[in-house]
Amino acid sequence: MRVTITPELLLRAYAAGVFPMSEGADDPGLFWVDPELRGIIPLDDVHIPRRLARTVRRDIFEIRTDTDFDRVIGHCAAARAGRGETWINRRIRTLYGDLFRLGHVHTLEAWRDGQLVGGLYGVSLGQCFFGESMFHLETDASKVALVHLVARLIAGGYQLLDTQFQTEHLAQFGTREIERETYKAMLSMAVGSGPLRDVWSGLVLDGRQALDLIAGAATG
Repeated sequence: MRVTITPELLLRAYAAGVFPMSEGADDPGLFWVDPELRGIIPLDDVHIPRRLARTVRRDIFEIRTDTDFDRVIGHCAAARAGRGETWINRRIRTLYGDLFRLGHVHTLEAWRDGQLVGGLYGVSLGQCFFGESMFHLETDASKVALVHLVARLIAGGYQLLDTQFQTEHLAQFGTREIERETYKAMLSMAVGSGPLRDVWSGLVLDGRQALDLIAGAATG
């Protein structure tokens, strides 16, 4: 029997440590993923490369939150040279759009000269943030957005930043792979209570403040 995936079912799946993917943008089906090794970025041990830190401090991008989900996921789903076929199909766009309207999906967006040039989106549940996808149209735009995401999660008292998988792109930030059971134990603790503060609206951080938050978390 085919089970209809609703936003509520999707949140229960995240709380249990699984997430959906598709075979490709043109495939209407979804399947559940429960990796043996899970990628996470430890919020108390984030590595920011020096060159990227200089870019963050310069504030060459305007960082916004939750202003244009449709365009962010649209860019994440777009086929581009140098990246594999997207797994974001129409059903995923609809489901995560519903979660966005329910306040469980958030975007970090990098804007320059009035244009959206990079960003990411993910799911927020309890004190966990599950990164889904990111894109850039200008060099470092998505990386700067990720730095600002990390800073906001620290400010909100989040415990877990899930990247799903380890990638070469994410490795530079200190991403680690942990075993499934270890991950699920961490997840169980983190979903039990909500963030300490709202970091998606009303919180303004410049680049230096974002880096200071990350440095402060690293020193305890």
